[in-house]
Amino acid sequence: MKAFEKEVKDRVEANSRNVKLRASVDDFMRTSIDSKYSYNFSWLGRPIIQYPQDMIAMQEIIWKVKPDLIIETGIAHGGSLVMYASFMEMIGNGHVLGIDIDIRDHNRKEIEKHPMFKRITMLEGSSISDDISNKVIEFARDYKNILVVLDSNHTQEHVLKELDLYSPLVSKGSYLVVFDTIVEDMAQDSFPDRPWGKGNNPKTAVWKFLENNDRFIIDKKIENKLLITVSPEGFLKCIKNT
Repeated sequence: MKAFEKEVKDRVEANSRNVKLRASVDDFMRTSIDSKYSYNFSWLGRPIIQYPQDMIAMQEIIWKVKPDLIIETGIAHGGSLVMYASFMEMIGNGHVLGIDIDIRDHNRKEIEKHPMFKRITMLEGSSISDDISNKVIEFARDYKNILVVLDSNHTQEHVLKELDLYSPLVSKGSYLVVFDTIVEDMAQDSFPDRPWGKGNNPKTAVWKFLENNDRFIIDKKIENKLLITVSPEGFLKCIKNT
């Protein structure tokens, strides 16, 4: 097993230096985002707007960290909530707390009748409001090993506020995952109907956050392994206690 793990490590490190491979990845990411590739998948029957590679990354992180609470901002159809809850079910412990400013009735009904709902709690409201953030902090008091995933409004201001509010909840050795940092790497006109874009997105929020926070480092090994990911520089490992 040690020999196999070394082979994996060596291949991942080689990926980071493979110019031809990374160029093909960049081309795939640009064209696949335009074609809404990530909208084509589901997890245990619920639509999940994620790349399969990022789903695998979350599985590896969660199995390694074994958090007893996962907090996710942004629910949509609930696929990610169900996926995280299914991992918790396999671990045999844990809960998932999802937050969204608008949980549509049809999505709520489908999530609530899903077998994995027994490990899910949902809060409706803005993740950066005092009301919701206070509820999240209070909910988290009963848990010791916490992982946080940010995947709601993608403006720098919003994500930076989420980072400030929820990063203190992340346990040493766990992760704070910021999705859609790839917005910074796309063309200027890639998101004409959105309030975010190049220079104003989750990645710029991460950069700003890390200027004054030494509890987290960017885990480049994860994105070098995945190559195909919407979260370059978004896998933040917690290396210090609060």
